[in-house]
Formats: sequence, C-alpha cells, structure tokens
Amino acid sequence: MTSSAFAEAGIRTRPEGLPDLTLFPEIKVWGSKYILQPDGPDSGKPFILTPEQEHFLLWWYAVDNRGRYIYRRGMLRRMKGWGKDPIGAYICLVECAGPSRFSFFDASGWPRGKSHDAAWVQTAAVSRDQTRNTMTLFPGMISKAAINAFKFDIGKEIIYANHGKQRIEAVTSSPRSLEGARSTFVLKNETHLWFGPNEGHEMAAVIARNLAKSRDGSARSLAISNAHEPGADSDAERDFEAYEKILRGSSRATGFLYDNLEAPPETDLYNPESLKAGILAARGDSVWLDVERLIEEIYDPNTKVSNARRFYLNQVTATEDAWVTRQQWDSCAKPRRLEPGELITLGADGSKSGDHTVLTACAVSDSHLVALGIWNPSDYPDGVVPLKDVDDYVERAFELYDVVGFYSDVKELESYIDIWEEDFGEDLCVKASAHHAIAFDMRQRKRDGTMAIEQLYDAIIEGQVTHDDDPRVSQYVYNARRATNSFGVSVRKENPSSDKKIDYVITAALARKARQDYLLLPENKKRRKRGISLYVPEDE
Repeated sequence: MTSSAFAEAGIRTRPEGLPDLTLFPEIKVWGSKYILQPDGPDSGKPFILTPEQEHFLLWWYAVDNRGRYIYRRGMLRRMKGWGKDPIGAYICLVECAGPSRFSFFDASGWPRGKSHDAAWVQTAAVSRDQTRNTMTLFPGMISKAAINAFKFDIGKEIIYANHGKQRIEAVTSSPRSLEGARSTFVLKNETHLWFGPNEGHEMAAVIARNLAKSRDGSARSLAISNAHEPGADSDAERDFEAYEKILRGSSRATGFLYDNLEAPPETDLYNPESLKAGILAARGDSVWLDVERLIEEIYDPNTKVSNARRFYLNQVTATEDAWVTRQQWDSCAKPRRLEPGELITLGADGSKSGDHTVLTACAVSDSHLVALGIWNPSDYPDGVVPLKDVDDYVERAFELYDVVGFYSDVKELESYIDIWEEDFGEDLCVKASAHHAIAFDMRQRKRDGTMAIEQLYDAIIEGQVTHDDDPRVSQYVYNARRATNSFGVSVRKENPSSDKKIDYVITAALARKARQDYLLLPENKKRRKRGISLYVPEDE
C-alpha cells in the first residue's frame, strides 16, 4: 500500500488486489435482494454497486483465517457528490440485518456470514442535519422484501428490525450520554466537521471505547468524509495523520483501512482541460456527477480555491501559510535510487532530543533528493538520538558515494562536524565557508540559510528537483510553514512547541545548496574521475 500510487482513475490510497478471504460475495447477494437504489433514474431498482464500491467492500469485509475482521476501523474519503451517504446507508443495513458477521468456513474453505442477533447500528454526526443525510435514505432503500423478511419498522431517527432485536439509530447527543452504548457498528458522518469545540473529538473517543468492548471484537466504525482542512484539527485530519504514521512505520497500530481517491497533484485549476481531467480522476466511476457543472461551480467567484480542491478534487490543500502545497511536492515524486559511486552532496541537521536528526543526499546530476537517515528521539528508550549512529551513516555515505559537498547545521553536531571535517574535508570540492568545510551555522548565517530555502522552494515549484516519494520525508515538507524574515522567506514549524517536525526541509536545502555551489565551480575545481573504494552494505 502506498500513499500516492497512481492508478488509471487518479491518486489512490487503498489496498491493491483482492483479499484472500472476505464475506463480501454473500453480502453482495443479500444486498441485491433486499436493498434498493434510493434516488436518481434507477430509483426503486436493486442497488447496484459500482466496481469502486465493490473493491472497498471486498476489503472492508475481509477476514483472516480465524474469521476475524482484518480492519477494525476505516475511512472512506471521496469528493462531494461521489455517493458516500448511499454506500454508508448500504453498509448500515448490512450491519443491521445482513450477513455481516463470520459464521463458519464451508467445505471449500470460504468464510460464510450470519447476521448479528443484537445489532446496534449508529449513524453519528455533530449535528442533526448531518445524520439526516444518511437517515433520509433508508425509506427508499429498504425493499418490501426486506420489510417482510426482517420486519423493518422505519422511523425518522430510529429503525427497528426483527421486532426490536436489531436497530439503526441517529446519534448527535452529548458524548457523555453515548458512553456505555453497546454499538456493533458506527457510521461517522462528515468527520471533517468534527472538532474539539463541537465535542467531535470526545464523541470519536467515546465511540472508540464503546466499540472496543464488544465481546467478539467485531464491532467497528467507518468514517465518511471529504478532504479535511489541514491545521483545523478535525477528526478526519487526525485519522489522516494516524494513517500516515502507519505508512511511515512510526505506529504499531494496524487494522485501519484508509480508502481515498483524488485528482493528480499537478491538476491546474486555471487550465480547463487539466481541471476536467482532475475532476474525472477524482470522481472515479461515479459517472452520475456532471463534470461541466462542477467546473462552473469551481470557477464561481464565491468558491475559494482551497475549497474547490478539497470538495471537488478531494485534495488536502495546504493552509494559507504553508511553505509548499502537497500537490506541488507530490508532483516532484520520481522513484529512483542513488547509484554506488554517484556524485552527490549532503545536508545534515541534528538534535539529540526534541527535534529530529536527518541526513539527506542530493544527486549532482539531476537534483534528486533522498533521505539517507532519519532519527526520531522518541524511538529511543532514553529519548536521545545516538549520534554515533549518525556518524556511521555519514561514513557509509562517503564510502558508498562520491561526495563533493557536505553542509551541516552545527547545533548538536559540533563535535562530530570537527571529526568529519578532519576525515573528509580535504576531499570535498565545495566548502561551507572559508574557514569550515562542513559547518554551516544556520543561526549565524541566516541570510545564506534563507536563500537556500528560497532556492529549494523555487526548484520545487518549477519542477527542477525530484524526490523518492518517501512518506516520512513528505510529512516534514507538509508540516513546513512560511517564515518571513529580513532576508526573505524561510521555514518554521506550525508553532514552537509543535510535534510536527520540519527538519528534512533544512537538510534538503543545505544539500541542494552544496550542489548548486558545486555546479558553479570552474571545471578545474570540479571532481576529476578517480577510483574510490565502494562500501556495499549487506542488505543492498
């Protein structure tokens, strides 16, 4: 699973292929028999799932060889109008009366399902209007056959089945009143609108606690949402950040299905052809969406650019003070490895505790950036980065590649920089300063540091730099905010105490500055072809 894998329709975030075991085939048969299309030209006909919806449900109902769900919670993120509420209502009906729970493995080894005897399904939101988006669909989706078979009793805010043994209800009340509910499935609606002040975070926490105490471990929640506004701290944003931590390997959590489809990052809102292609990519197979109407809506003077990208392209847009947007950075992705012996420059930024330590390489040939090492203090028992490990990585870089320049911020690394300058300084073609081969004090050289940041920014915007699409690295870039000073525009964290780090940006700017300085050298000062001893580690 990758965070920005191109598929034919657009940028997808979801499992590829098919699960080995899933309850979905039986659910699909049940749904085609009992669930109707609620609106549109096919209103009243059997609910026909699109291939995209089927792929999601195949994985949502995937089980392991014990019959336990693979995923304990999920997020379905799509553009406005895609059909999140109808598929959410479909799942609620399945969870209420359909074969949504594992029963046994048949003779062929395939899992068979059964209904939950005491299903308690909730559609949760922070306002009554949001729950109505789903609840108003049920009368048109529950067929006469379903009413006869499962004795559905349809109300505005609660639906009973099998004489009250199973139910679907809308909940928007105080989180304190929800505590203790024995819900078996919760549909979390429009979680990009769940915030702290409207008790959205507390509601999400209560829902998670309620589901966790289910006897068989099969109670789950599914969030449906548009792209969230970064920095607003919505429940949808927290889900997104949790998923990215799983991708980066910085979380032990598993069992989170994050399914997203968005327009490619290079989509240009001001180019009608590019915009149309972006909308087509984001809508997937929801062909009922009128592309021309959406374009008109986007070009309406009252539609903010950030909202156009969030709601109609399903893109997480940057905050107003973001250094670069996700789309700008993602469009520079280019999978490639650095080759042994390749000419590179290095940039480093260190911290024993608190901030992260990063070592970044920049290829001289094409300005391709690769993080050679990332150290997070919280990964170590004492909360301190072992700088000897950083030293080992630096030594390895000089053995594996032909390093022609190395600029490192001095804070926390002073003692090692002295060693590096003694060991490697003589062989570097460019020097950080007249007196130091490697030491580049960002505090003392604010003007030069700011220029390096600005040059990296320009290279990203103009597509003159590439990166290997490492999700750990990308998060540093997404976190960076613009910081104007007397010399130009540098970068800063969201706030001084924020745990959203930006250290990679500094190292990338230093590594690229070293590359630019090298390219400006006269030919007789550049690296002449020489024999170097290449160290190839055992794992490569």
